[in-house]
Amino acid sequence: MTEPTAAPAPRRAALIFIFVTVVLDILALGMIIPVLPRLVAGFLGNDTARAAEMFGVFGTVWALMQFLCSPVLGALSDRFGRRPIILISNFGLGLDYILMAWAPTLGWLFAGRVISGITAASIPTAYAYIADVTPPEKRAGAFGLMGAAFGLGFVLGPALGGFLGSIDLHLPFWVAAGLSLANGCYGTFVLPESLPHDRRSAFLWRKANPVGSLKLLRSHPELFGMAMIIFLCTLAHEVLPSVSVLYASYRYNWNERDIGLMLAGVGVCGGIVQGGLVQPIIRRFGERPTLMVGLIFGAIGFAIYGLAPTGALFWLGVPVMSLWGLSGAATNGLMTRHVKPSEQGQLQGANSSLRGIAGLFGPGIYTTTFASFIGERAGWHLPGAPFVLSSLFLVVAMVVAWRTARSR
Repeated sequence: MTEPTAAPAPRRAALIFIFVTVVLDILALGMIIPVLPRLVAGFLGNDTARAAEMFGVFGTVWALMQFLCSPVLGALSDRFGRRPIILISNFGLGLDYILMAWAPTLGWLFAGRVISGITAASIPTAYAYIADVTPPEKRAGAFGLMGAAFGLGFVLGPALGGFLGSIDLHLPFWVAAGLSLANGCYGTFVLPESLPHDRRSAFLWRKANPVGSLKLLRSHPELFGMAMIIFLCTLAHEVLPSVSVLYASYRYNWNERDIGLMLAGVGVCGGIVQGGLVQPIIRRFGERPTLMVGLIFGAIGFAIYGLAPTGALFWLGVPVMSLWGLSGAATNGLMTRHVKPSEQGQLQGANSSLRGIAGLFGPGIYTTTFASFIGERAGWHLPGAPFVLSSLFLVVAMVVAWRTARSR
């Protein structure tokens, strides 16, 4: 498919705003990670077992909202432009965090989490904005910078949330609300529209619903192959939030400080790769070789995590794993070449729906695997089995990538 020339690039302040928006979205999500389980437990009389069950429901519903709403917001951005969707999301997140900070009951807190899943589904619109204003050959590098924004938010969010939560459990929500609202006000003045009227498409529910949006991914063989890679990579990544804390505590006897340092190390290494290495590597070797190399390092990194007998050896996997980040930017860059400018929002919404599906099933797969390999009935005691399983998912992704490139 021959793609029209990208729209003229907006002023630098607009691109900085998009970068900051992604940072603040991930920062806000990360800030509540240390305190949300404790708030849930507080509403349930500090019953840890019930709190764990309810927190699992919170996570599943959040992923479900991502699955349902990402294609809708993506299609709306193709119809009305990126700017209104991004700004509405900023203000919506801010008001939602106020609701969660104020929530007097578990039901109100749950409602806030549902709304958070809806408004956070606008991140794909930010990616569509980048696709609008970036030439096809430079998109992978730009997506790498967005990945660096994720890493920065992931590093700072939990640390800041833990500090603020030690003062008051509700304080991280108030700070997250203030940041989101301030960013929305700033974007009102600096963010121009990136999608011209002549490139917009009609809003159709048959394309905006999750099933309909996924049909776009079947419109081209390579697009479908890249979509399978995104799904497998997201499914592999789900092992980290699902069992990494339990695994590190069980196998290496790490405390909260040790785990926090590890998470910070993951974020720092990931930010270096996404922000500093993606562009020059893709410029030198191209998107397809970079995709394969990233998947190889990801598979090796997960294998190290799962098989490392000591915490020191586990740490060796952190820089190796960070090079997995090369694959995400390359995949996104390749996919944007196969859809029209009026479909970039739908594409990113469909990709986010795939991630939502992985988010629905991943936690159950990995927690069950972990429990099965450490329980009394386990025939083979292997606490790192979930990470080995993630490594295998990436091996399958490598096979898909190789077959997709061969049949191109």
